[in-house]
Amino acid sequence: MTKFEALGLNSALLNAVTDLGFETPSEVQEKSIPLLLEDEIDLVALAQTGTGKTAAFGFPLIQKIDSGSRTTQGLILSPTRELCLQITNEIQLYSKYVKGLNTVAIYGGASITDQARQIKRGAQIVVATPGRMKDMIGRGIIDISKIDYCILDEADEMLNMGFYEDIKDILSNTPKDKSTWLFSATMPREVATIAKKFMHNPTEITVGTKNSGVDTVQHEYYVVGGRDRYSALKRLSDSNPGIFSVVFCRTKRDTQRVAEKLIEDGYNAGALHGDLSQNQRDLVMSSFRKKQIQMLVATDVAARGIDVDDITHVINYQLPDEIEIYTHRSGRTGRAGKSGISMVIVTRSELRKIHAIEKKIRQDFIAKKIPTGIEICEIQLYHLANKIRTTEINEEVSNYLPAINDVLEGLDRDELIQKIVSVEFTRFFNYYNKTKDLNSAEPDRGERRKGRESGDFSSNGSVRYFINVGERDGYDWMSLKDFLKDTLHLGKDDLFKVDVKESFSFFNTEAALKDQILETFTDFKIKGRFVNVEVSNSPGGGGRRRDRGPGKSKDSRDRDRGRGKKREGSFSKSGSRRSGSKQGSSSGNRRSKKRDGFY
Repeated sequence: MTKFEALGLNSALLNAVTDLGFETPSEVQEKSIPLLLEDEIDLVALAQTGTGKTAAFGFPLIQKIDSGSRTTQGLILSPTRELCLQITNEIQLYSKYVKGLNTVAIYGGASITDQARQIKRGAQIVVATPGRMKDMIGRGIIDISKIDYCILDEADEMLNMGFYEDIKDILSNTPKDKSTWLFSATMPREVATIAKKFMHNPTEITVGTKNSGVDTVQHEYYVVGGRDRYSALKRLSDSNPGIFSVVFCRTKRDTQRVAEKLIEDGYNAGALHGDLSQNQRDLVMSSFRKKQIQMLVATDVAARGIDVDDITHVINYQLPDEIEIYTHRSGRTGRAGKSGISMVIVTRSELRKIHAIEKKIRQDFIAKKIPTGIEICEIQLYHLANKIRTTEINEEVSNYLPAINDVLEGLDRDELIQKIVSVEFTRFFNYYNKTKDLNSAEPDRGERRKGRESGDFSSNGSVRYFINVGERDGYDWMSLKDFLKDTLHLGKDDLFKVDVKESFSFFNTEAALKDQILETFTDFKIKGRFVNVEVSNSPGGGGRRRDRGPGKSKDSRDRDRGRGKKREGSFSKSGSRRSGSKQGSSSGNRRSKKRDGFY
């Protein structure tokens, strides 16, 4: 596989690459860097968010800049201040061994006087948002008439945000013989217009398929009634206890309202939208990166600067008006080689939008059911058991053990475990036990066509299984599916609805494969550890484990107990309490009695 050394980078950049721990270039880097280093060309590069585009244009730009001259030679335009700061930080890291190279960020919401002072001291590379750059050009603060390179990053995002006229005005102040590099996730008509008007016979490279989604993201949709949208959001969160997500709303008002309701219900949530001050935005993003916020509710515009590699889920609380925007939303997860899930909550009247998005991104959606209350209870019960198992013992407790043993005298092991779990679980179970099914009845033809993926075996003869491995064992939905296919010698279509939790997972197959699967995983070990597969009693994926029944022999029951003891490492370390973000309502720190959730 091609290494960075083979791309033509100089020693200063290779030293920075080593410090950053980069080993193998991404596809967009492998295709772009040699082209940009070799010739003075115009380039259009189409690649999804999170594929390493900043390094793809940053390395060649740094290598071509004359750091001995104080003249501004490179201009990078980006849609938001967050992305502007992120690009600036990365360029500075890449150029740490290039003496005299200065990169300055120009963006709104900060002192224009301070930014003008930095430009005056000399900035060979300027990273800017279009609005602030146009303002500074108009004031005569910055001169870009002699630049050699202009980079338009997230070009489709800038145009979606209404910066077309600003970009035209800015580019009209640049020399015609400069090199222009345009990087974009999609190629809508407006981006093509910019390329045609301001670029000269650009070379075009595409990573993946033009306008398509990345294959590390699984796309799911859930059909609910309009009034059940918020309840569905909470159930999706509660059925994924380790969730670290961005929740997208269409308007600033909805974003703030949903975030406040989540905080009031005891979730670690925060809002990100255009009405927040720069300081508020920075606080929210800092909390999100530290995972103090597990559910970041955002508008599309505000989320443009989010660059966090380990987001597990993107939840579309409302679908965007433009299909290209969905591509950017889903691109927030499944980054840096990791897998992710994009969930869409829709009403029946919005199903046509799902089919339109499928055609655009060239990927199928999986129709899924909102988990029932009982299914969520079962998932959370396993999660609670994991939390108990992995909790570090506080040695101070030993001082109280004699008195505690007196209080608990007469309880056997099973009864003690049931009581410990019930302390937390009963309150949660009482809430969910009688809640209604949120799934919209009477699936349409499109849903029936995808019925097998939905896991509803009441109508199509599939079986759902529980397996005692999960994220803690290094699996995600892609790698677990590969493991099962290889172990069971099945085709890719024989396994479906693979749902991976922290230390356990669920999957479906056709009923005809049940005996083969259970037989394969009888006394099955990996590195001395038993991997156990059992039939789940919950069709939609709740994961109620099969009752072994009283009819088994004592030897069989003893073996089962022994198997349970040997499942080392099968419980997760995560499970922080959702206590409400400090950036949200003060009521977020109080657990609501009507809470539709557990942690």
